[in-house]
Amino acid sequence: MKSGYTLIFIAVALTVGGFAGGYQFSRQHADGVAAAPTATEATAGSKKKLLYYRNPMGLPDTSPVPKKDPMGMDYIPVYEGEEAGGDDGAGNTSLKISAEKVQKMGVKAEPAKLQALDRTVRASGRVEIDESRTTTVTAKFEGYIERLHVNTTGQPVGRGQPLFEVYSPELVSAQREYAIAAQGVGQLSAAGGEAQGAMQQLAESSLQRLKNWDISDEQIKALARSGNAKRTLTFRAPAAGIVTEKKAIQGMRFMPGDVLYQIADTSSVWVQADVFEQDIAAVGVGQKANIRISAYPGEVFAGRIAYVYPTLKAETRTVPVRIELANPKGRLKPAMFAEVEIPVAGAGSVVSVPNSAVIDTGKRQVVIVQLGEGRFEPRVVRLGARGGEFVQVLEGVKDGDMVVTAANFLIDAESNLKAALGGMQKTDLPSAAAKPAVVGHKGVGVLNAFDAASGTVTISHEPVASLKWPAMKMDFVLANGSLGAGLKPGAAVDFEFVERSPGEWVVTSLVVRK
Repeated sequence: MKSGYTLIFIAVALTVGGFAGGYQFSRQHADGVAAAPTATEATAGSKKKLLYYRNPMGLPDTSPVPKKDPMGMDYIPVYEGEEAGGDDGAGNTSLKISAEKVQKMGVKAEPAKLQALDRTVRASGRVEIDESRTTTVTAKFEGYIERLHVNTTGQPVGRGQPLFEVYSPELVSAQREYAIAAQGVGQLSAAGGEAQGAMQQLAESSLQRLKNWDISDEQIKALARSGNAKRTLTFRAPAAGIVTEKKAIQGMRFMPGDVLYQIADTSSVWVQADVFEQDIAAVGVGQKANIRISAYPGEVFAGRIAYVYPTLKAETRTVPVRIELANPKGRLKPAMFAEVEIPVAGAGSVVSVPNSAVIDTGKRQVVIVQLGEGRFEPRVVRLGARGGEFVQVLEGVKDGDMVVTAANFLIDAESNLKAALGGMQKTDLPSAAAKPAVVGHKGVGVLNAFDAASGTVTISHEPVASLKWPAMKMDFVLANGSLGAGLKPGAAVDFEFVERSPGEWVVTSLVVRK
C-alpha cells in the first residue's frame, strides 16, 4: 500500500514538473522570438544603426517598419551614414552610398572623354527611275502605224532596235522630192551654172527635211542609192533600256508630237530618301550612302548623294534627298522600299558621354558623376549633337569626369529621396521615425495614350480632391515602364501618383477599373 502511494506521488510530481517546465520553456521561447529582432538590431546597431525604410522607387516616402510599395516592392533599409549628403552650393546634391550597396545595385562608371562624334543619319526611301536616262519616242509628222516590232510594256530594247513601221503620205512625198533632187544634181553636174546650184539647193533642203523628221542616215543613203521612195519607214529605239510606257497600237493614226513610247535606262537608278528636318544639316552633296533593300537581306548597295532638294514636306517634316545608285544587273526595281544610312563624321573632338549615362526626364537631362568611393553627384547637363553611342555634353560635365552608365536611375532616385528628406527636415516636419505624411494621390480616369519609348501616359481624369484639381487631360511619367503593359487606349483606370519634382507627376500604380 505504501509503495502504491509512493508511485502516485512520483507521477503527480512528474506531471506538475512537466507543466512547469513546458510553461517556462514556452515563455523563454516566446521571449526569445520577440527579443530576436532587438538582439539583431542591437548587433547591427553596433555596426550600423537602422534609421528607417525608404521607398524603392526613390519617392519621398519612408517608414519606421518594413513594408511594400503599391507595386509589391520591399522598402529598402537605410542605416546611419548612408543618408549623408550635401549641397555643393550650385544646387547639386552629393550622395554617399555604401560599397556593399553600390555592388548590389550593379553600378558601372566610365570617364567622359574628348572624341569626334561619328554618327549615322537614317532615312527611308524608294527606288525610282533616273529621269535623266528616260527617252520619249514621238513622231514629227502625221501618219499611221503599219506594224509593231515592240508590243509590250516592260520589254527590254537595245539602241537602234526596230520599234514600229509607219506610213505617211507626207513622208513618201518628201522621199520622192529628195530622190528627184539627188538625181537632178547628178544629171546637171556637167551643165554647171545656176541650174546645177538650184538643183543642189533643192536636194539639200529635201535632205534636211528628212533629217528633221528623224529619218536615219542609213535610210537616207539607201534612198539616194535606189532613188525609190518606200511606202513605210521603220522607227528605231534612240536608246537602250526598258519600255516603261507604250501607247502605239497597230493601225492607229498619230499626229505630230504624240508620245508613242517611253524608254528608261535602268543601268543606274535613283533612291529618293526622306531625311528628317533635324538631320538635314549633316547631309550634303557628294556624301556616300549605304542602301539596304528588303528584297536582298544582308546586302548593302553603295550610292552617292547627288542632290538635296530645297523644299520640305510639311506633312512629314522631311527633306527629299536624291541618291544615285548603279544598277548594272537591273536587280533594283522602281518603287522598291529602301533603308538609307548616311555616315556622318564628327567635325572635331567634343566632350561626350555614353547615351546610357543620360537620364532624360523630359524637362531636364541629368548625369550621375562619381566623385569618389561611394560618393555620387547628380548634375543637370546641356546636351549637344548625338552620335551612334555617345552624346555631346555642352555644360555640366568635363573631360575625365567619371559618369555612371549603369544603375544611374537608382542613384538618381536615391538622390531625389535625400533632397526630399532634407526639405522635410528644414520645414520641421516629423522625423523619419514618425509616421510619414501622405504624399500620394489617387485618381480615376480614362487612358488616352501610352508612349513606351518615353515612359509616359496621357490620362483624362476626374477631379482629384487631395489636390483640388478639376477634371482635365494631362500627361504623367510612369515610375516603371511595366505599369503600362497590356493597357490599351480607352480603358477606364484607377491610378496613384506623386509629385517627384515641381511639376513632374509620377504614376506609381495603374490598373484597369473593375
